[in-house]
Amino acid sequence: MKFTLSWLKDHLETDATLEEICERLTAIGLEVEDVDDKAAYKPFVIAKVVSAEKHPQADRLKVLMVDIGAGAPVQVVCGAPNARAGLVGAFAAPGTHVPGIDVTLAVGNIRGVESRGMMCSEKELDMSDNHDGIIDLPEDAPVGESFAAYAGIDDPVIEINLTPNRSDCTSIYGIARDLAASGLGRLKAPKPPAFKVEGTTPTEVILDLDDASLCPGFALRLVRGVKNGPSPAWMQRRLTAIGLRPINALVDITNYLTFDQGRPLHVFDAAKVKGNLTVRRAAEGETVLALDGREYRLGPQNVVISDENGVESIGGIMGGEHSGCDENTVDVLIESALWHPLNIAKTGRSLGIITDARYRFERGVDPEYMVPGLERATELVLELCGGTAAEARVTGYKGYEPKVVDFPFSEVKRLTGLTVSKEESVEILTGLGFTVAGSGERVSVSVPSWRPDVDGKADLVEEVMRIHGVDNIKPEPLEREVPVNGRILTTLQIRTRAAKRALAARGMLEAVTWSFISEDQAKLFGGGSAALKLANPIAADMSDMRPSLLPGLLTAAQRNADKGFGDVAIFEVSGTYENDRPEGQRRVAGGIRRGTATLSGAGRMWSNAKTGGGKNVDVFDAKADALAVIEAAGLPMANIQIEQGGPDWYHPGRSGTIKMGPKIVLGHFGEFHPKVLEALDVSGALAGFEVFLDAMQEPKKKATRTKAALELSPFQAVRRDFAFVVEKSVDAGSILKAAASADRKLITAVNVFDVFEGASIGEGKKSVAIEVVIQPVERTLTDEDFEALTGRIIGNVTKTTGGTLRA
Repeated sequence: MKFTLSWLKDHLETDATLEEICERLTAIGLEVEDVDDKAAYKPFVIAKVVSAEKHPQADRLKVLMVDIGAGAPVQVVCGAPNARAGLVGAFAAPGTHVPGIDVTLAVGNIRGVESRGMMCSEKELDMSDNHDGIIDLPEDAPVGESFAAYAGIDDPVIEINLTPNRSDCTSIYGIARDLAASGLGRLKAPKPPAFKVEGTTPTEVILDLDDASLCPGFALRLVRGVKNGPSPAWMQRRLTAIGLRPINALVDITNYLTFDQGRPLHVFDAAKVKGNLTVRRAAEGETVLALDGREYRLGPQNVVISDENGVESIGGIMGGEHSGCDENTVDVLIESALWHPLNIAKTGRSLGIITDARYRFERGVDPEYMVPGLERATELVLELCGGTAAEARVTGYKGYEPKVVDFPFSEVKRLTGLTVSKEESVEILTGLGFTVAGSGERVSVSVPSWRPDVDGKADLVEEVMRIHGVDNIKPEPLEREVPVNGRILTTLQIRTRAAKRALAARGMLEAVTWSFISEDQAKLFGGGSAALKLANPIAADMSDMRPSLLPGLLTAAQRNADKGFGDVAIFEVSGTYENDRPEGQRRVAGGIRRGTATLSGAGRMWSNAKTGGGKNVDVFDAKADALAVIEAAGLPMANIQIEQGGPDWYHPGRSGTIKMGPKIVLGHFGEFHPKVLEALDVSGALAGFEVFLDAMQEPKKKATRTKAALELSPFQAVRRDFAFVVEKSVDAGSILKAAASADRKLITAVNVFDVFEGASIGEGKKSVAIEVVIQPVERTLTDEDFEALTGRIIGNVTKTTGGTLRA
């Protein structure tokens, strides 16, 4: 929102400086974004051409001697066709920056003749596009004085950033009202329009709408016998200063009142309007050639003003070219209407039209100013264009019913911490146009028609606070509800961060994939239910909420492979969805490795046999990643159980399920089923996992957060190896668990170091060799102790798995 200082002072009587006004605007919530103080025009002075002689080396150039009002005349070489002796214009000395051509002048030499300055055209001073000749002022213009002050182009321009709720300050009058309420001057009462009315407006307005709120009111007046020419210089200067192009008096008046009073208007050439005006929904496919020269295709969602010729205007946004006013207009219809803000916003967005009228209507204009705005526009038309005004027609408007808010003054202190007296609160609200009724600690406040953003007592507190001064709020520390060293993050948040750090430390890169996937992908991973379908998906292949992180990660890995990056290790810690209830959303850590992206490195390596580098990823890489997440989350790894097999999207013989006890499933890992990869159009060596962070139980609360003392045994640890022959269907985890249970105190670790299958073992059999680490704690163990422990280990494994000790 732009305005000039003099324009503001049309409505605000104040002695405040430009700097003070800008500071106060920002202080009351109307943030100043930019100020053009017109300092660039200060070097330009009024000068008189004393003599004009032909340039000796150029036919089209003249050598001028220019009186600048100080010292001897200055020599200037000029090529303007109207340069002559006696001309009074605008002069720029060397060192002056000329804004219209973005050049800083210097002493020049033109065809052998020195030139010490420039006589300027209007275009060179950014006053207009006129570059046909230098500025020609009246003979009595004061030589040596400031040209900007004489021409009225030294008026500073202020630009403020309005929040969408402050529709009242889309007018300069509204801005002046806020400044006056803050104590920075007095708001000038506008003089009521006064003019003679003759006859009636013959054109009727018909509101043919299924929803009356689309156009709550429509005012129309005919003015006969106007003469439409250029608008006066003062109006053109103000419109130009805020970035508008003057067109003609009738159009400029509507633009002027849009900014001056926040009242958008439209003018129709009455001779081009056939029959009555009808406000209706547009027909599907109906078109209109608008004033911007573009043709717009409309539909029932758009409200238009039409006559017997068809659509004449897009209501509240832009008029049509057919009924526009030009220099031949004699009779004019002035329209002042009300439109539904949401419909205006939707129409403007769908058609791609941005206008000053739309900007105001979609935020909400003052309904009570509909008729006064028409009166003010009529007065300006009669003043600038002449003519005779007819009686106005007002259709549909039922008046404004003010909102009344119950306002306890104590709310100001409660919500802001400011101590503001009742008297000051009432003064602020009254100055802003609110009506305060009652006395005591609670009053009734009537909201004025120009403040659609005020609904409750909190809004009134905001008004009091911003005018009293936000800078008066003293900073105070928040009350501490927990000790300084108390835990801030929840367990799930801690585990989420720990999982990300653990996977990143294992060389995996974090990815962020869409929460929406296609129905086919969702069904492959256990989803696809109707409850998880999106009502309005952003794309056809994003129709369902994802039941798993794996589809997005797999397709992301394939996209990388398609671009030449086949060895990819990526992870994501995010939400998946089992149903449409809150408890159906899960927090999952998932990841995949592709190609040779193992923990030991990716790519072909000469030392492949030693380091494993260059081998394709497999189920064990995925298992290690999943267990790393669980360990980082703080779960006791000794209680973790791994079972063979997983969900259908994993390879049945190369996957596993991680459990804590018989019922709690912590996750799955493995290589993927070939059919699933084929359905996803994904190829290559791939292994992945998912760990359900929200399935992990809360850790038991400890009496103290201090870690226990480190206790190391002084006795030598002993390692014993065992080889058991078991059925091929027996998993190694069962053997490890059975061996460890022989003595929880002495046995500190059990590891598999060899698996052998062959004819010597027997059909359907395999040999699993384990290493058992025995750590004495209280004394050195005797041979008898080791024999007894060995017997218990063999007995537990035999009993649990049916295996026998290999000879």
